Amino acid sequence: MEQVNGDTLAAARKVIAVHINYPSRAAQRGRTPAQPSYFLKPSSSLSLTGGAVERPAGCELLGYEGEIAIIIGKAARRVDVEDAWSHVAAVTASNDLGVYDLRYADKGSNLRSKGGDGFTPVGPALIPADAVDPAKLRVRTWHNGELVQDDTTADLLFPFARLVADLSQLLTLEEGDIILTGTPAGASVAVPGDVLEVEVSALGSEGGQLSSGRLVTRVEEGTTAFADFGAGPKADDLQREEAYGSREAAGLPAVGPVLSPELKAKLESVCTATLSSQLRKRGLNNVSIDGLTATRPDRKVVGLARTLRYVPNREDLFKTHGGGFNAQKRAIDSVNEGEILVMEARGEKGTGTIGDILALRAQVRGAAAIITDGGVRDFSAVAAMELPTYYSNPHPAVLGRRHIPWDTDITIACGGTTVQPGDIIVADSDGILVIPPALAEEVANDSIAQEREEVFIAEMVEQGHGVDGLYPLNAAWRARYEEWEAMGSRQGE
Repeated sequence: MEQVNGDTLAAARKVIAVHINYPSRAAQRGRTPAQPSYFLKPSSSLSLTGGAVERPAGCELLGYEGEIAIIIGKAARRVDVEDAWSHVAAVTASNDLGVYDLRYADKGSNLRSKGGDGFTPVGPALIPADAVDPAKLRVRTWHNGELVQDDTTADLLFPFARLVADLSQLLTLEEGDIILTGTPAGASVAVPGDVLEVEVSALGSEGGQLSSGRLVTRVEEGTTAFADFGAGPKADDLQREEAYGSREAAGLPAVGPVLSPELKAKLESVCTATLSSQLRKRGLNNVSIDGLTATRPDRKVVGLARTLRYVPNREDLFKTHGGGFNAQKRAIDSVNEGEILVMEARGEKGTGTIGDILALRAQVRGAAAIITDGGVRDFSAVAAMELPTYYSNPHPAVLGRRHIPWDTDITIACGGTTVQPGDIIVADSDGILVIPPALAEEVANDSIAQEREEVFIAEMVEQGHGVDGLYPLNAAWRARYEEWEAMGSRQGE
């Protein structure tokens, strides 16, 4: 196969990169775009295999992203998706390198953070586009010999032909132009002395013959400091988290409201009726999702909210927002283990908002529950699943009869209350509560204490005592309760 050489690099007048295109990366980032978005890298960032890339002096976060590069073979201007792949000459491996320390500097354009010399190595071999199925390619990345990225193009958010067609609507893609097609999960940070390798291959090719070979890049430390008349490197924990892929990978402590296993166990140990009482004491009366039925009323569910909003169907808007990888599918395909997908359907009962296939996908991804104040299709199949679903009613119609899937991970209304992403949802046979994360720990602790008191009260009622002064406890009964509690503690020692 033809090798990438200096002529290949010289022919590239434009290098265009896609932000997010792999579902695994979208799930890692916690956002799934409805349409592709792009940024430019200068052609001077291109380099060949076996070369070195410099981590600029003073920078900490040189990120690497193994990608498939497609190389335009003939000019494309306003081409259709069906014709777009015919404008591609070849595919090869690439590494979309960049320093997160400079992301702040250019207001999202990525010019300096991604545009440095050597920040786009490509090669070593070109795989002819007409010899492969673009939906059957594999990209792998090794960091110091360890495989860290491994994904295929089978379920891309935006297939390659769509990228070419989309870009060609506004600008001419010229012969030699390069499109970097996105990176899967696993991208991280390299330091001086590291060796990065990326390979693209065709799935099912005999003996792995259709392969780019390994694109090798060595990381070196830069020695020339940034001048004081321009933006200098600046890293913070947010950029470290983004660069490494997670706070854990970056070695950072967890922050913000987190549903720890300990807190989850506390909330599972108490009834929503008790939690409701404690929330009411704190002035929160409108925190229940009302009017829904559960497919698994025997189950206690605790999890963090992810949100999805439907708006009323309007035929012209459904054409642009209802089809393809719409907001409903994006929400289902990015829900994480232990999360609860909460849907705003405006209480509309005249159509389904979830069916068996998407509910199964949520179950496979580890979702704790689905909550919708609308209808459910394929009800028998959904009801038979392990995944609890809370719903208004069964209905046979598809969501397009009344709804457009509009957006995700925003503040919504469901069952008469407001739900925000990250709220803690607790559901049992008494109902569904939305607990603000900042209050969850103290509400859980006080609920456990309240239920302990109620055990004592129930024992006293069984013994024949009246409820006046006992429920709630007056001073005399509280003293007796404290004696009872102390006795139980001593017996448990």
